[in-house]
Amino acid sequence: MNAVAKVNEDSAKVELATATQLPPAAAPAPAPKKRGRMVLMAALPLALVVGGGYFWVTGGRYQETENANLRQARVNIASEAAGRIVKVDVADNAAVKAGDVLFEVDPEPYRIALAQADAALAAARLNVEQLRAGYSQAVAQERVAASGLDYAQAQFDRSDGLVTKGVNTKSSLDEARMDLDKAQEQHSAAVQGIVSAKAALGGNPEIEADQHPTVLSALAARDKAAFDLAQTTVRAPADGVVSQAASFKIGQYVGAGTALFSLVETGDTWVEANFKETQLTHMKPGQEAEIVLDTYPDRTFRGTVEAIGAGTGAEFSLLPAQNATGNWVKVTQRIPVRVKVDTADGGLAMRTGMSATVSIDTGVSRGFGSIFGHAVAAE
Repeated sequence: MNAVAKVNEDSAKVELATATQLPPAAAPAPAPKKRGRMVLMAALPLALVVGGGYFWVTGGRYQETENANLRQARVNIASEAAGRIVKVDVADNAAVKAGDVLFEVDPEPYRIALAQADAALAAARLNVEQLRAGYSQAVAQERVAASGLDYAQAQFDRSDGLVTKGVNTKSSLDEARMDLDKAQEQHSAAVQGIVSAKAALGGNPEIEADQHPTVLSALAARDKAAFDLAQTTVRAPADGVVSQAASFKIGQYVGAGTALFSLVETGDTWVEANFKETQLTHMKPGQEAEIVLDTYPDRTFRGTVEAIGAGTGAEFSLLPAQNATGNWVKVTQRIPVRVKVDTADGGLAMRTGMSATVSIDTGVSRGFGSIFGHAVAAE
């Protein structure tokens, strides 16, 4: 047994010596792997630079902002006629069409005023006919006075001739002269009566009754009364939604011109987008825009730039910033841009004040010139 163990031990030593004498197995060369890493490390930043440069050069065409809200015209509804409300046909947040009756003021006092105006108009027309008759009477009186004057003149001439011949006395001539003077005065008064009667007819004896100033005034008063009566029924000026009318009830007394509730016009919709001043370089009216409302994120509405605000929001604030102070910090200002909504789905509830995201196609990309421009500016 010892001999066998010794033989095995010798065999193991021989194998170990043989293994140590053999050359080591050939290992893969590390040089290609290191070269690949170097290429990858250089290509990745280069790709980022090329990709970033491409997006910079081709970008800038679409200017986008989330600082935007949907706007709709809001009209304050008021009555031009004062009185008590006798009929209400609207409810808060109810949709109405243009021409729909909103409410009605008690029309009875205005009907009475219209009846009085009609009576005054009829009296004015009658007065014109009386003035026309007075003019005819004045003309007739002038004719009578003219005949009397002719007769008095003939009597005076006859008396004067008889006195000259010594047939008649001088006293009779004096009496004839007195009659002539009286006839002349009466004729002058008759002529003035014609002038007065003609002036009362507006200087035109043939004037139509409805063209006379008195009748025109009565007509105006009658039209005013009819207008006031018509204003007792208040109608919707446009399609829209009634707002803030929850406390508007029958029996309430309203004054003329007092705002009662609001009507938000759904037919006039736009978006007020507040863009940074740096985004307005190539923006102008007429450019196309895409609008996405936060309420309907899966829908895109088309729009058109209508106008760019006259100033920044800070310029029209209640307390404008005083940039002359020593603690001034430059802040990018925002300018409102009005975007008209061209397409709208009638089945969607679009309410004024909704948040929106607006993207405007300016049609101008940055290009390589902007890069060089920034480089020159940096120098």
